[in-house]
Amino acid sequence: MRKLFAQPGFGRLFGGLSTSMLGDSVMLLVLSMWVKTLTGSNAQAGLTFFFMVLPALGAPLLGVWVDRLPRKRILVWGNLASAAAVLPLVLVRDAGDVWIIWAVAFLYGVSFVVLPAAVNGLVKELLPDDLLVDANSSLATIKEGYRLFGPLVGAAVFASAGGWLVAVIDATTFAIAGLLIATIKITETPAPARSTFREDLLGGIRFLAADRVLRNVLLGLAISILVIGFFESSIYALMDAFGKPPTFSGVFVTCQGVGAVLGGLTASLLVRRLGEIATCVAGLVVLAAATIVCAAAPSIAVVLVGAAICGVGLPWTFVSLTTLMQRRSPTHLIGRVSTAVEVLISTPQAVSLALGSLLVSLLSYRQIFAIIATVILIGALQTLLTLRGEIFGSSGQKPSGSVPRVEDNRTQGAGDDSALDPGRVSHGDAVDHRA
Repeated sequence: MRKLFAQPGFGRLFGGLSTSMLGDSVMLLVLSMWVKTLTGSNAQAGLTFFFMVLPALGAPLLGVWVDRLPRKRILVWGNLASAAAVLPLVLVRDAGDVWIIWAVAFLYGVSFVVLPAAVNGLVKELLPDDLLVDANSSLATIKEGYRLFGPLVGAAVFASAGGWLVAVIDATTFAIAGLLIATIKITETPAPARSTFREDLLGGIRFLAADRVLRNVLLGLAISILVIGFFESSIYALMDAFGKPPTFSGVFVTCQGVGAVLGGLTASLLVRRLGEIATCVAGLVVLAAATIVCAAAPSIAVVLVGAAICGVGLPWTFVSLTTLMQRRSPTHLIGRVSTAVEVLISTPQAVSLALGSLLVSLLSYRQIFAIIATVILIGALQTLLTLRGEIFGSSGQKPSGSVPRVEDNRTQGAGDDSALDPGRVSHGDAVDHRA
């Protein structure tokens, strides 16, 4: 890690991102908690997360601009715009103002698409390839570490002063992040010559379709995410079942953060030993096991143990996915690949959140959790079976942690199919961020 933070500019980027992550950890649970408090509806609280993932459906369009513009500029102005976007929350007074919360959730979702894609590109410009998995792990660890206290702080501020103060705190962290990133000195690689807008728009999707490894990892993850969103709607039903108020969900997320810190600290070691694909599968299996623990829990204490186990699996899954994506993606396509991945993950998540809002009124949380665990295991099995050769290797080969990366070909237009051919590779390595 010392070598990582010795790289020019990374310390300031890390400082900016970790500051905005702090605001996220304080705010994100408050949005749904606020809706639950104003309306008393678990379904409407779950819809808050639906509005947050909705912008991902337009991610490929946003990805084109991420690749056309300097990534540093996107991060600076994107954070400042996000600061302005959350301030309307100070106007929320009663149930009639829930639409303001949902509108802010939607704008939050836009930042969740644009900013991580820009971070992926800027980190690849700042760091040598062998440090990218360490950057992933450090960002995941700090983000998950905030779960130890961020949701509790958000819930406490919300309960004592109201959501308006949470909004001001969040806006401040966005502004600080933008100002810190603005001080990074970097000369970015110029964007390649533009092709037609249609070719630019489809560049990331074509790359993923042509890359067998990424395609199958994403399919397994998409299957799992098709039910993971059920958590957001059923968490309040779980609280109700054990006689806990909505604000107690902050304790659940904090316990998840304890496990996630451990997961973040061990993710880079696991990726280096097992490879990205096997680590992703292991993360999904851990998530399924945690869900089973929560479903069968006889007491809230056991539920919190399950939350901690769940926390371990999250960084393993998403650090490995991000590293795999960046190892295999050329720099000039990273924005479009990142946003294409966002679509493939967020589309089933949006479906999951909407369906979860319906299921919570029809099934018990135990039944919903049983469905979640089963489908996650199916997703993990899909990846394991289709990529078993890459996971286990052959004749002493290293695991997929050393997969080759597609060679950048800056003489090609972004939409040129020859630039998307995963067979044209050179040995290299390869990073998420606010997600």
